[in-house]
Amino acid sequence: MGKLTDRKAQTVGPGMYGDGQGLWLHVRKEGTRAWVFRYMIAGQARAMGLGPLHTISLAEAREMAVDCRKQVLRGLDPIDERRRERTAVLGQLTFKECAEQYLDVHGASWRSDKHRKNWASTIKRFAYPYLGDLPVNAIGTNEVMRVLDPIWREKTVTAKRVRQRIERVLNWAKTREYREGDNPARWRGHLDNLLAKPSEITRVQHYSALPFIETPSFMAALRERTEVPAMALEFTILTAARSGEVRGLKWDEIDGVTWTVPAGRMKANKDHRVPLSRRAQTIIKEMRKHGETGFVFGSQSKVGKPFNELTLLRVLNNMGRSDLTVHGFRSTFRDWVSERTAFSSDVAEKALAHKVGDETRRSYERGDLFDKRRKLMDAWATYCESPPDAKADVVPIRQGA
Repeated sequence: MGKLTDRKAQTVGPGMYGDGQGLWLHVRKEGTRAWVFRYMIAGQARAMGLGPLHTISLAEAREMAVDCRKQVLRGLDPIDERRRERTAVLGQLTFKECAEQYLDVHGASWRSDKHRKNWASTIKRFAYPYLGDLPVNAIGTNEVMRVLDPIWREKTVTAKRVRQRIERVLNWAKTREYREGDNPARWRGHLDNLLAKPSEITRVQHYSALPFIETPSFMAALRERTEVPAMALEFTILTAARSGEVRGLKWDEIDGVTWTVPAGRMKANKDHRVPLSRRAQTIIKEMRKHGETGFVFGSQSKVGKPFNELTLLRVLNNMGRSDLTVHGFRSTFRDWVSERTAFSSDVAEKALAHKVGDETRRSYERGDLFDKRRKLMDAWATYCESPPDAKADVVPIRQGA
């Protein structure tokens, strides 16, 4: 016979009240009332919540306690059994459903819409045909290998990303208790036993870059072109910026002789100040003649929109230089700094918005070497405007750092 009554359960003050055989009512100071089942398993005392009084009646709590006692009698832990039941129910979620929830949660924090779309498209194209409709708790190593085997050698870079994305979805599902066990998409100590290392089957493809000694001739030819994309390409080269940073350039980012790229458009997710040389400033002045609405180098076919990422490549193609890439000019700039100037590597890396040093060093380094970078970008612009047949001398040490 229980020690509690419905009335007593509703009216007693704060404390723990036993009903017998492991069932307790816990009344907190703030007045909330909840059922708890206490028991011993493998010599350890445990307590499992059964639910609030306003939802679970005394009679229902007693029935639940009976079920728990039966489990303990069979040597089972009621808490573990409830977790397994919950996992079995939740585990009916498919991999596709989990991937979509993962993207909803994490995708908003990714700064690039392009990355979000690429993430979703690779999972949809390569993982969904094999994993999409499978319960997430039923996915093991064999299922993951069905995704990766067909593309590991032919599309190694893509396959590597697909593996990482599957691993993240499954990690998310485990944390949400939708599945149990080790992650079958993990690399170290698992899939590295079944698949060749990516570095062994593919070479890193570097962006095609113009030898810096040819830069004056190239820039002279580029300046003969007056269309907006050509001016955008010249501005990109002069600032050693990434093409996406230039394509997204808005008027409010320009402050006199400085361009500040907001963190949301930077790979390092940090504001980046770019000193503008005289020639870069001239290009900005020329663009003002087109009006200061929207983007500095706006699309000519879609008003108020940035131009397509292929637009700068078309400029190169029209110049007969389809062998080059826009990103490669950053390498051209970096080679020139190393070969023909006395500026330090740190200044050059800062100009390229690269991280310099390890995390500990960066935590102490607060400055961005802006004054030194202004001298560097002025020197680069001077070199780019030098006569095509001129031999560039080393920039004096007093200008370097």
